Amino acid sequence: MSKNILIVDDEPDIRMLFSDELKEVGYIIHEAANSKECYKVLDAEKIDICLLDIKLKDESGIDILQTITSNYPGVRTIMCTAYSAYQDDFATWQADGYWVKSQDIDSLKDEISKVLNKK
Repeated sequence: MSKNILIVDDEPDIRMLFSDELKEVGYIIHEAANSKECYKVLDAEKIDICLLDIKLKDESGIDILQTITSNYPGVRTIMCTAYSAYQDDFATWQADGYWVKSQDIDSLKDEISKVLNKK
């Protein structure tokens, strides 16, 4: 069965790149540009993983993460950022994974597989 992934990023080009790459390997993709769209998708769909940008326009991905972990406990999360400085902090945020955007897309696919295979 295909897994549902929600991409939450305020940059349309990033969402499109991730979406295209992940659809090619069989994932079902949903997109959101902000928290309002994110929660709307989470309420309507069974999402397996949320790829969540840490820095959104006028919003904090960390705040969204806290809402997801509190209100959508079955959804796993991967924090995505262009800044590797956050890497040491991600576990304290209750995220399941962390990925630096400047890395190649194959490493994102690997991180998704790793998170999906966690028990």
